[in-house]
Amino acid sequence: MATMQSSNVLRQRVLVASGDALFRRALIEGPRCADQVSEEALGGAHALAQLAVAPYDSVLLDRQLPDLDAVEVAETIRRRHPQTRVEMLDSDCRGQHHPVRIPQSGDRLAVPSARIAGPATACASGGPEPVAERLPGMIGTSRSIQQVYRLVRMVSKRDTTVLITGETGTGKELVAHAIHQLSSRANQPFVAVNCAAIPEALLEAELFGHVRGAFTGAVQSRLGRIHVAQGGTLFLDEVGELPLSMQAKLLRFLQNGEVQRLGSSDVYKVDVRVVCATNVRLLELVQTKQFRMDLYYRMAIFPIVLPPLRDRRDDIPRLAQHFLESMLGEVSLPAKRISDQAVDFLKEQPWHGNVRELQHAIERACILTGEDSELREEHFQPFVDDAQMIEL
Repeated sequence: MATMQSSNVLRQRVLVASGDALFRRALIEGPRCADQVSEEALGGAHALAQLAVAPYDSVLLDRQLPDLDAVEVAETIRRRHPQTRVEMLDSDCRGQHHPVRIPQSGDRLAVPSARIAGPATACASGGPEPVAERLPGMIGTSRSIQQVYRLVRMVSKRDTTVLITGETGTGKELVAHAIHQLSSRANQPFVAVNCAAIPEALLEAELFGHVRGAFTGAVQSRLGRIHVAQGGTLFLDEVGELPLSMQAKLLRFLQNGEVQRLGSSDVYKVDVRVVCATNVRLLELVQTKQFRMDLYYRMAIFPIVLPPLRDRRDDIPRLAQHFLESMLGEVSLPAKRISDQAVDFLKEQPWHGNVRELQHAIERACILTGEDSELREEHFQPFVDDAQMIEL
């Protein structure tokens, strides 16, 4: 019997969530996590993402999270994962940690009630999670996309750096726009930079600006995209394509909020909220030394993972109808509809290009219908055949 109990202890999984790497390491190496499988989360959003893909027996949650309110995170964990124990820990500059247990029954949280927001308190009873309000410009009610809605609304009011990951065509720039529109910076600039579309030789000048004569062709001084985004949001798309030389400069900017134009010794302080996006696995690039680990952790304070379209098939009919109506409205064509058989057909496709591929399929099928008022399955077949050829 003693051997069986020991085996059960060994199988216990604990998640340590804190923005303080030394605090996480002290907990994992201390007696609290002894003989347990311990993993780390860099903040509240990272912890919620970890719990969504793997079960944990307990979560050690630092009250001083870098992104979300710890009480809100604890309530969310209780609601979504009632079998997971949650323990909140206080840490101060002297390294003292005072545990506060989160009850797993219907008892109130052992934290000041004034800090518990209304929505979290209303859901603490363990009832079904309310439907999340969709984001500006986004369509869908599937469970996976609602999780994105919730995370965006949690972080939008803060200046936390956000890393949006997902396959090509999942809507990363739409999410970045939503974060900006829901923030206090909504009336300030939203500046998007595609890091893969700018030649390496010009990237530093494009981001940080340059003074006259800084390089051949620099006939006049120019502010960089970072400076142009002053007071607003800078969206860095395809950050996985950044060369290592630029990664060091970007890290310095994220840490200090300072910009130094190419060819100048002057340093300017800027107030910019940064949202990054990529369709590659940055941690794999970190392991192969193609991406700086310190930059990754600085960008991934609040990660948001966008689901591929194949994981939210229930949203396909609504998305297809939205794209059809938008296209017809742009060219002032008579109304058309998508047949039920065509909708079923669309829901069965793999959609390797995700939402963007669906949008293109609707546009092509609409053209193929000609004067017909209904989009049928055969109108989508050429598009599907081409996609299968590309896959092969």
